[in-house]
Amino acid sequence: MRAQEITFLKLVQGDKQFQVPLYQRTYSWGREQLQRLWEDIGELVDQHLAGEPAAPHFLGSVVLAPGQIQAGGVQRWLVVDGQQRLTTLMLAFTALRDHLKETEDARGGDRVHRQVLVNEFHEGADHYRLLPTQADRDAYTACVQSRADAGGGDNIGAAYRFFRGALAQGHEAGDERWAATVETVLKDLLSIVEITAEPGDNVYRIFESINNTGVGLSQSDLLRNYVFMLLPKRGERIYQELWLPMQQSLGPKNLELLVWLDLVVRGHYKTKQSEIYREQQKRLQPLAGDEDALQREIEQLAERAGRFLRIVEPAREQAPALRAILERLASWGGQTHYPLALHLLDLLAAGRTTADDAAQALGYVESYLVRRLICQTTTTGLNRIFMEAPKELETDRPAAEAVRRFLSGRRRRWPSDEELRAAVRAKPFYWSGRPAQRSYILRRLEESYRASEPVDFAKASLSVEHVLPQRPAPAWFDLLAEETEPNQTPQELHDLLVHTLGNLTLTGDNAKLSNHPFERKQQILDSSALRMNLEISSAQRWGKAQILERADRLAGRAAELWPGPIGGVKPTGEESPGWVELRSALVAMPSGTWTTYGDVAELIGSHPVPVGAYLGANTGVIGAYRVLTVEGRVSPSFRWAEGSDRPPPQELLASEGVRFDSFGRAHPSQRLSAAELATLLGRDVVQPSAHDPLPDGEDTAAAERFLAQLRENWPAAFKGVVAALEFWRRQGGHVTYGRHEETSCFPMLDLGTSHGPHLMWPVGIYPVSGTVEVVFQYLKTRSPFDDTEQRRELLNRLNKIDGIDLPEAKLELRPSFPVSVFAEHGDEICKVLDWFVGVAALDLAQRN
Repeated sequence: MRAQEITFLKLVQGDKQFQVPLYQRTYSWGREQLQRLWEDIGELVDQHLAGEPAAPHFLGSVVLAPGQIQAGGVQRWLVVDGQQRLTTLMLAFTALRDHLKETEDARGGDRVHRQVLVNEFHEGADHYRLLPTQADRDAYTACVQSRADAGGGDNIGAAYRFFRGALAQGHEAGDERWAATVETVLKDLLSIVEITAEPGDNVYRIFESINNTGVGLSQSDLLRNYVFMLLPKRGERIYQELWLPMQQSLGPKNLELLVWLDLVVRGHYKTKQSEIYREQQKRLQPLAGDEDALQREIEQLAERAGRFLRIVEPAREQAPALRAILERLASWGGQTHYPLALHLLDLLAAGRTTADDAAQALGYVESYLVRRLICQTTTTGLNRIFMEAPKELETDRPAAEAVRRFLSGRRRRWPSDEELRAAVRAKPFYWSGRPAQRSYILRRLEESYRASEPVDFAKASLSVEHVLPQRPAPAWFDLLAEETEPNQTPQELHDLLVHTLGNLTLTGDNAKLSNHPFERKQQILDSSALRMNLEISSAQRWGKAQILERADRLAGRAAELWPGPIGGVKPTGEESPGWVELRSALVAMPSGTWTTYGDVAELIGSHPVPVGAYLGANTGVIGAYRVLTVEGRVSPSFRWAEGSDRPPPQELLASEGVRFDSFGRAHPSQRLSAAELATLLGRDVVQPSAHDPLPDGEDTAAAERFLAQLRENWPAAFKGVVAALEFWRRQGGHVTYGRHEETSCFPMLDLGTSHGPHLMWPVGIYPVSGTVEVVFQYLKTRSPFDDTEQRRELLNRLNKIDGIDLPEAKLELRPSFPVSVFAEHGDEICKVLDWFVGVAALDLAQRN
């Protein structure tokens, strides 16, 4: 084997084809890996535009084996390892090509196509520079060929759509050189080690050895080994006195995080965690031979470790005010604030600030994070903001003032009081951040009432409750009908209100509250110990007016709890974040799907009328043709951009796979709801879902509630559902239940492995709304259903049953079918469940 480090462009140039062998799994990169790569690319683009020297970014290795060369054909290479990054970069170039063409740079798009994506003078399979596995091939070639079905519901389509969205967003914020610079970075500043096998090498054995390696050394392990190699005389003593206690108190993960934070607070804020060892080695290399200086470095790191421990374990902090805010940030979760928090503790240790000043500074950090979450401000660049902070803070001001001025910078998007009030009234708060963060905000709002006997939240088991239910009974719609606007249905009004902060509270009585009428909820909430619930129970009714009135009261409390930026007003000339979110959502939609103006309005916290006006005034918005009326028709006011030669919207949607009836209405199964749009954007959309299975058996009370709700609402399907659940138990599974407004049911399978429990479930059954969700969104993270082909097979088997029509475009979502299918086809569903268990068991056997 031979190895060389080359750029991506040099790797793919020439009459070559990279074939992914059949023994490789399908393409599996998800949003997290794509986002990480794009952030690395973005940093190189920024450096290049700023005229800074940009070293090539190392992506890893690609292991290739020579394939057969046919007369007049291309040189084929088998991709033994590295297919994920190779496929990802090809999809990035495909998206870049299409972006260039749509931004009036057709020549640039053609250049990318010919240089990178295809072998220009070859036809058939030889035409493509990359040929993925059979399962991925059609989705990939659809992107390269710019077919209407490009960007489907599988992982290939999702990656293509991710890059389309990222490029569109970057284009709006960047200068005129931005797209060309992205092209330069992708071609010339991404470095890959090409490892080439020799003829006669056992390629499959190479693949096995690469993918069955043991656990490698961490970055902190490498640094430790390097440092103590430079301490031949004092190494053993320093290790026992300084390094080992630090390692034991922090643990491996936190030690590695500290070593990275040590670089960040020193000003090396562009260092990635994968580059810790290299950067620390570069910094310490001049000290080689000076054991006094190296000892001081380790002493400083050990001191910083003590300060870092106060961040991750706030009970160690002695100052009350500082301990309180550190505890609140720990409850908030995440590591975003760590660089700034550690810097402030460094200043405190050096006597350059006080504990109260540092506490106030961290209070502004909390305010910044909370306001951004409530206003659903994009998290793109948030980590970088906090990594830059230690270097950028003004040193001639008190720490709190310096932090507030820094975070108030125009490009750092600290929402004003005006934006906060508007978001509380209209944004779907229930889809913001993580569940723990939503509960945290509601808890802090409850604490702001300063009750004489406050609730002990550490002991209380509370969850978020919708006062107006997610799936309301008819009586609720009768109430909402009194407040609808012209041409607005009660369902549309419900969707705009239900997830807003004004309709949410905390309670330990979710199961009791369910979707009962408000009068029954009043009786339950009236006995609550929470002041916010007593306030709700005192209302005479619960509709639009009451939800908005409560939203305004909560917004006032939020503004006091979490102060805003200096000036406190929204900067003029800035576009509403909602329109940015709208464009991102439309780009994220898989081909073969559609949505409505109301769904988009619900997602961004707006109204269908301004959504329609915005799309009408901005005819170049990617994917605008996929937004239809609530009946599934193309809006009469829809227009392409002037000079466009695109076909009529219905014709284009049909070419993507959207089905229309004879009245021109799109098929409802292919519609994306606001919740599904939010899921595609990476939001943590909470649905009534399964909790951790009970170790000692199923929850009998919950089971009885589920069966009672099912019998009451869908009596014809009752027998079929019960039989299917009994069949599932006989296959070795068990059943667990949700604890939200509707007692949902989940047939669970616990495939324990040597690495711990491995839970999966094929469907969720909702006995009030009468839907059965097929949980592709969760299955895609669990073997063997992380393989797109296995999820597609599940979809195809279900679709053979009368009454089930799941669109392939929703292979990463949670499409549903009616629970009524169980009435006549329960046996057929059991056959699918039997197949599901068999596939999962076979995969477990192969992995063990």
